[in-house]
Amino acid sequence: MLTVEELVKIASDTNASDIHLVCSLPPKGRRSGALENLDETPLTPEDCEEYAHELCGRRFGDLMEVGEVDASASIAGRRLRIHVFLQQGVPSAALRLLSEKIPALESLGLPPAVLKLPSMHKGIVLVTGETGSGKSTTLAAMLDNINHSRADHIVTLEDPIEYVYHPDRCVINQREVGRDTKSFSAGLRASLREDPNVILIGEMRDRDTIETAITAAETGHLVFGTLHTGSAADAVDRMVQVFPGEMQNQIRLQLSMCLQAVITQQLLPKRGGGRALASELLVVTDAVRNLIRSGNTPQIVNAIATSASIGGQTMDQSLVQLVRTGLIARETAMRFAHDMNYVKKYAM
Repeated sequence: MLTVEELVKIASDTNASDIHLVCSLPPKGRRSGALENLDETPLTPEDCEEYAHELCGRRFGDLMEVGEVDASASIAGRRLRIHVFLQQGVPSAALRLLSEKIPALESLGLPPAVLKLPSMHKGIVLVTGETGSGKSTTLAAMLDNINHSRADHIVTLEDPIEYVYHPDRCVINQREVGRDTKSFSAGLRASLREDPNVILIGEMRDRDTIETAITAAETGHLVFGTLHTGSAADAVDRMVQVFPGEMQNQIRLQLSMCLQAVITQQLLPKRGGGRALASELLVVTDAVRNLIRSGNTPQIVNAIATSASIGGQTMDQSLVQLVRTGLIARETAMRFAHDMNYVKKYAM
């Protein structure tokens, strides 16, 4: 059985993004989106329990009681996001290898208009997408841009902390849910008493967190947050629908006034290996605010499609561009498209 340190070194040397440890299977690494063996020897229940003890440390009892533990650590020179969980009574683990260096925002391949978002001083900016779509990296790049360009106070609420910022012009406080604060909602309420200019909410999971985020934006703070949705329109609906019916019109009104932009991301298999970023950008205009207020969120897609002059971009427009520049195959674009016919017509 290889040690965790050995597995992390192998994964790092082969450019794997994740490690999976599952009983009866060899240790796996995810490279260019596909799982490959990091070793050929299947893990026994005893192996998995030994890994869990090492990864959870003093929280191993929490794993056995609750069924899962989230943590972060530095192993073999790499920062890791760690999730250990029980399956059929035996521990499994999913480890995400994190970059030590926060990339420059302009290097990520996002729409150029995204570069303007860190200059905002109030409102809500959302980054959405499925797990593993690069949301944390985009957020870290935006916050680090602020760190190097403004003399502000940044407070982050994360579960767990992934990128560690090195304060430059900003004062930065990074709080980990479960260690530094009880929950996202509790940490967010407390942050309003900490004189912040910018607040990062690692995940907007519930009504309390979303309600407080809206309040923070209304009172002059710049709030960054994430949601697990596949489009800008879905993000708006998700935020509204966590509230009871009698509150939804009021929430739509408040959200229409404070939402500034929504970025939606996918990481797709790239020609020749690696992954390419496809992204949608909704820049909230007066027309979009009217759509949010009236509940006509399905029309937001059309609003994005016709907003190229201000930097807007639909996911399908991004996919077409990636095909035309040769980064992804036409078949890949069609598989991940929202409107397959559009991509089929224009991705030549």
